[in-house]
Amino acid sequence: MAEDKKEWFRVAARDELGEGRVITVTAGTKFLALVHFDGQFAAMDNHCPHQGGPLGEGAIEIGENEECWLRCPWHGWDFHPLTGKPPGGHEDAGQQMFPVEVREDGIYVGIEPEPESPRTISDVMAETMVNWGITHVFGIVGHSNLGLAEALRRQEAKGKLTYIGVRHEGAASFACSGYAKLTGKPAACFSIAGPGATNLLTGLWDAKVDRAPLLALSGQINTQVMGPGAFQEADLKAAFAPVSDFNHVVLNDSSHAELMTLALKKAITNRQVSSLIFPDEIQVIPAVEGAKATGPEGRMPDNRIAPSKESVNAAIVQIQKAKRPLIIVGYGARERMDQVIALAEKLRAPIVTTFKGKGQIPDSHPLAAGVLGRSGTPIASWFMNESDLQLVFGASFSNHTGIEPKKPTIQVDFDPNHLGKGHPVTVPVWGEIGVTADLIKDNLPADLPAIDQREELAGRWKIWRSEKKSRLSDDRGKGLNSAIIFDALSRLVPEDAVIAVDVGNNTYSFGRYFECQRQSVLMSGYLGSIGFSFPAAMGAWAATQTEGPHKGRPVISVSGDGGFGQYLAEFTTAVKYKMNITHFLLNNCELGKISKEQMAGEWPVWQTTLHNPSFAAFAKICGGQGWKVTKSRDIDAAVKAALAHDGPAIVEFMTDVSLV
Repeated sequence: MAEDKKEWFRVAARDELGEGRVITVTAGTKFLALVHFDGQFAAMDNHCPHQGGPLGEGAIEIGENEECWLRCPWHGWDFHPLTGKPPGGHEDAGQQMFPVEVREDGIYVGIEPEPESPRTISDVMAETMVNWGITHVFGIVGHSNLGLAEALRRQEAKGKLTYIGVRHEGAASFACSGYAKLTGKPAACFSIAGPGATNLLTGLWDAKVDRAPLLALSGQINTQVMGPGAFQEADLKAAFAPVSDFNHVVLNDSSHAELMTLALKKAITNRQVSSLIFPDEIQVIPAVEGAKATGPEGRMPDNRIAPSKESVNAAIVQIQKAKRPLIIVGYGARERMDQVIALAEKLRAPIVTTFKGKGQIPDSHPLAAGVLGRSGTPIASWFMNESDLQLVFGASFSNHTGIEPKKPTIQVDFDPNHLGKGHPVTVPVWGEIGVTADLIKDNLPADLPAIDQREELAGRWKIWRSEKKSRLSDDRGKGLNSAIIFDALSRLVPEDAVIAVDVGNNTYSFGRYFECQRQSVLMSGYLGSIGFSFPAAMGAWAATQTEGPHKGRPVISVSGDGGFGQYLAEFTTAVKYKMNITHFLLNNCELGKISKEQMAGEWPVWQTTLHNPSFAAFAKICGGQGWKVTKSRDIDAAVKAALAHDGPAIVEFMTDVSLV
């Protein structure tokens, strides 16, 4: 007798399935319809041959001649409950059946060992992703991306990839944006066709306008049914075109590894979004024999571009005239702050940051002058007003930054399109920021007219800190004030924390009151999207789990109640994956920033109030921890407890909407 190679799987308890019932069960990786009929158990392939309907979700019904049939729930195809044969079917027709054994501890089904799955187009592209250093994918698995999902699963099974299943695709793209803003490297977001893909768009736009590299992977409906208006059909190439620097549909005859390599190279070198769209049937086509995954070897240039000698000399001429130079750094200078600070120390010039650049120089540094603009400090605006030359590194001149367009300006950027973008500048310098800062510093003469502004800086900080201290006791009896909350966070949040902040009054207060040490701050800069902070913190947490400079760093999220409410279901994602994220939530039951804007425009305040749950209680219901703080005396204890908790936690501060 031939050796029985079947593997037996327990699929149900003996009393789990009543007489005349059918359920879907799993044996290994195979889905089966398990039937209990006429005192017997039977197992058949779960997929109806018509359109793949799940027979295990069907019902056993009596036909016209008192015959019983297992009826598919989708289109009513019938099969005999015990043989799987259709009415009047031939001997070779019907469903594949599998042997069943009723044992003492349950119902078992025998499955022949499955042959090794063929390597698919999706496998080649997933292998290429891994070769390029993609370590995390955030997304939702669904019917139009299952082939690609299987390729990602295989990479995860090999320990080369981590998949994080979210509750909303918008959170996936925001998580990738947060990951990229912290690391400078892309992660991937993953969706189905139609609404899943369109849900990605807000986070993709956030990454695009803030120059954060990101890879978007979306399923698509079968190409055979495109055009007439099939279920979940949407022109995804057109939808992603405005937001993507690289945007392609994967086809059978595409150069698949090359397509993924170009997508990732563009995302990294241009700091932009790359999008790849996978039609359903393409995902599972076997790869060409011998198809090789590719990687970054021989693809990536040295990006330390030096500016022209003429540009450097023109910059030095301007510096030689200045008595009160001011250095302004934006988010684009975040990886080259050592060189910028060295230049500032030689000039004895203050450094102010844009809000997106907050934390790039510690507020305790003798040349730090705080944040410029609407979310900033009076220190920064004072030195801006007094300056006679601006040296701007990696910053834009948007209306929110507060950079004065009429002062003499040296602007340095790696992207020539950003130089003089909104108006002419005195000296536009195209070059990598670190290289350029070093060249300017090393070529400066010893006898510069610039005064030492450090004493003035210390004096201005003393005035501002005294003002902040005076605000700690503000109390109208309607909730906590923001100054006392961010005073506590400045003292208690770890110096090496990653802090994702949201949009709204909470953000303005963070910019104004929180004093950074070595923390990294992530935000939705140019898009200004409410709801950013918690999903971005999930992305930052993922980055802290891998080897590299961010491994083990604490992760903090700060938002208002309006922002957190948009993605509060992602707290369950954080619980599921044991993400150690501490969320500080300022709850005033209102879209407070919008109320202020209505009042500033002399409109009545309208439709900005919010009906909220207890977010602290919500955290506990989800499996995390939560603290609700209504009294200033309880702030420190709650913050310390939340930071000490190993897992996701929320501290809900009940705040006064007017005391920001």
